Amino acid sequence: MRGVLWRLCWGLVLTGCLGANGYAQKALTWAEVRGRFQAANPTLQAGQLGVDESKAGEITAYLRPNPTATFLADQIDPFPGGPSHGPFAYWLPSATVTYLHERQHKRELRLETARDVTKVAVSEQSDLERNLLFTLRSAFVGTLQAKAVLQVAKDNLDYWDKVLRISRDRFQAGDIAQIDLDRLELQRVQFESDLQTAEVNLRTSKIQMLMLLNDRTPVEQFDVLGLFEYNEQLSPLEDFRKIALDNRPDLRAALQSVDTAKAAHKLAVANGSTDPTFGVDAGRNPPIDEYFGVSVSIPLRIFDRNQGEKQRTQLDIDRNQRLADAAQAQVFNDVDSAYTVVNSNLILLRPYKARYLAQAVRVRETVRFAYEHGGASLLDFLNAENDFRSVQLNYVNLVGAYLTAAAQLNLAVGREAMQ
Repeated sequence: MRGVLWRLCWGLVLTGCLGANGYAQKALTWAEVRGRFQAANPTLQAGQLGVDESKAGEITAYLRPNPTATFLADQIDPFPGGPSHGPFAYWLPSATVTYLHERQHKRELRLETARDVTKVAVSEQSDLERNLLFTLRSAFVGTLQAKAVLQVAKDNLDYWDKVLRISRDRFQAGDIAQIDLDRLELQRVQFESDLQTAEVNLRTSKIQMLMLLNDRTPVEQFDVLGLFEYNEQLSPLEDFRKIALDNRPDLRAALQSVDTAKAAHKLAVANGSTDPTFGVDAGRNPPIDEYFGVSVSIPLRIFDRNQGEKQRTQLDIDRNQRLADAAQAQVFNDVDSAYTVVNSNLILLRPYKARYLAQAVRVRETVRFAYEHGGASLLDFLNAENDFRSVQLNYVNLVGAYLTAAAQLNLAVGREAMQ
């Protein structure tokens, strides 16, 4: 009986462990987050449908004109006093088929224009993904930063709780006054506030990521994993400019719009030409029995030669060229601005890692030792603790600002040039 009870207990323990693992979700890396985003983001999917619609427009553009069939029954006389052989004695049935022949390669030019429009749509879809990926990357970095700040807040609170335990022992021994203990305990409120703020920021960043991923996973079960650190090496500015010129989808779309405008102008010129309509007809005429004939209808384009569209499309080429020049200027502006921010963050981060972090720890521990042995005042110890807390938080926030600036630089160049 005792053996059965032991096996039942172990079974319950294992079941509980498996249940806990079943509800847990492993932390996602940036590559996994990006893959889920590309597969599930509804805005991205809607943009892709727009590209598919543009491709469907290519089919419409290349269609030939439909022939026209006309059926005619003439000279039917159902009225009183008509032919003695009935109302259909002298009727004239006929059928005509006409077809519009498009000259000057209009159909091919329509297809070329539609394909150029599709190219622009594809580039705009890439640009949409570029901007959404920046938003996602910023939320990812914000989550890592919030986790780092949360860990700093927990460490500071744990450290202060140790200080309070020692201070209470000193108070019991008569080594410090009640007012000093009260001030130390009041200082704990700041660390508790830091902890709560960090938890709220972490949940907010996770909620934003779940929204972009179109994921309904509870916030408590969602987590990400990544390196929260900076890279001291930074490539020259010219390298990033070259990458941007080769990869920015909005610049590519602007240049493709010039080609689209040129194709539209050629189509407008072709639409100004005359398209004949060929016809074949057959019928029955009682005196001569059956017959057939052919016809050609040629519009006389005396007044309307599509002058307005020719001029408009020519102006549109110039307009799109100016927009392409503006897009290129914007690319250089974005790259230069983002590069400046990244470099500025690196300048601030290097001394933190080289000196300030270690100095803040050394100063806090030295002042704490002096305070506990009567060599420093309580105010000196509180100031040293606040300085340590500020240095720690500033460093974490600077790393977060650097990673966000790196994401901004990736946005500016059009691909992940900085990891």
